[in-house]
Amino acid sequence: MGLAGLAMLSLAACVERMRAHGYVPEEEDLQQITVGVDTRDTVAEVLGAPSTSGVTDDSGYFYVRSTFRHLGPTQPKVVEREIVAVTFDDTGTVRNIERYGLEDGRAVVLSRRVTTNDSGGSGILAQLLRNIGNFSAGSFLN
Repeated sequence: MGLAGLAMLSLAACVERMRAHGYVPEEEDLQQITVGVDTRDTVAEVLGAPSTSGVTDDSGYFYVRSTFRHLGPTQPKVVEREIVAVTFDDTGTVRNIERYGLEDGRAVVLSRRVTTNDSGGSGILAQLLRNIGNFSAGSFLN
């Protein structure tokens, strides 16, 4: 009985699962936006809040939806990605509306957080051992 349960559990772990994340407006909603007329406020009102906006210059609204496939213990894989980009001119009026798919794109880093390591290539153990004997009683009294 236990062996059958283990077999069923291992088979259930290999089931493919799909997960969607994000929001992209429908084509009917995009038809309500007029290039050269509508503004940031009317776009947000009609389409909703964007997934993100222009990172450095606030030049546009970006609506992103991704579908991931999970298969057992492997890393999730992006199987579909759709991006709707609404760009604005300097006055905040809609300049263009574009739709991209996974086949159109390339990875774009929106944010990068890197901690620098100024240890000169030494590991943590070498740094700790190097400091043994570098303390004096006076340094603790200050």
